[in-house]
Amino acid sequence: MAIMNSERYQGTSIPYDNRRVMLKWHRLRRRQTDPLFGADNLRAGLQLGASMEVDLRVTADGDFAVLHDDILDEETDGIGAVAAHQRRVLAGLRYNDAGVSRYERPLLFLDNLVALLRDAHPQALLQLDIKDDLATIGTRGLGRLVDTLQGDELPVIVSGDCNDLILALGQHLPNVARGLEPSFRLMDMLAKGDVRGAEALLRAELAGPVQPRMVYLHWKMVLDALDSDLDLVAICHGEGKQVDAWTFTLANPAEGFTDAEWRAFSRLLELGVDQITTDEALATEAAYTVRVGSG
Repeated sequence: MAIMNSERYQGTSIPYDNRRVMLKWHRLRRRQTDPLFGADNLRAGLQLGASMEVDLRVTADGDFAVLHDDILDEETDGIGAVAAHQRRVLAGLRYNDAGVSRYERPLLFLDNLVALLRDAHPQALLQLDIKDDLATIGTRGLGRLVDTLQGDELPVIVSGDCNDLILALGQHLPNVARGLEPSFRLMDMLAKGDVRGAEALLRAELAGPVQPRMVYLHWKMVLDALDSDLDLVAICHGEGKQVDAWTFTLANPAEGFTDAEWRAFSRLLELGVDQITTDEALATEAAYTVRVGSG
């Protein structure tokens, strides 16, 4: 049975237990078929007060392109490593949009994003997920990040797998919100059966110098950890941190939640996650409304 028309929804949040749980637009997509890192969705989200995410990759001259992969081949009409090309070369490339015969959208860069953030809705938030580590970015790249993000209070939160990078940004930009991404480190320990070690690692990182506002946790890891009596969400909340569960995307958006998906999604809500990252925000809100309305 198909769900209600998702176009009736905004895809920004869902109500649960007298609070709003944000639906974060993964790579600026409200639906899986949206263009990757679409500026139109960014503009819409900034007006709606949405939570959104983009990935950043450093260029050869220390700038930052809005890309997830470290090579250009899949996401653009270029080839080779992103870090091997200067911005002036990358600016001539286009995103590789599925189903589009001719590449039409030029790559976005960090300063393009910032230019759009000035008049954002007060609840809007853009996660800048930096994919390279501090050693790769170097002094020049770090300086570019600091110069671009300092000054006005921008609705951004910076994150990345490299804690050294986020710590360095925090030292230069203390007023910019920071995120912690410990999932891969935790998954490695949990895969080895070291549950108490994973708990100790998370507690240490929460108390460490990064001082994150948001902690990004892989949603399946969160649920699997419960089988070992490890409530990662409760640990984060106990330290006053918000939790984002990533990336929960409906397998069949037009049909809504399967029973298994609904059980998992409902459990995340029961645990108290503050935000859920998804590639199908519109369909998720619509499907949630149907499920809740039907009891």
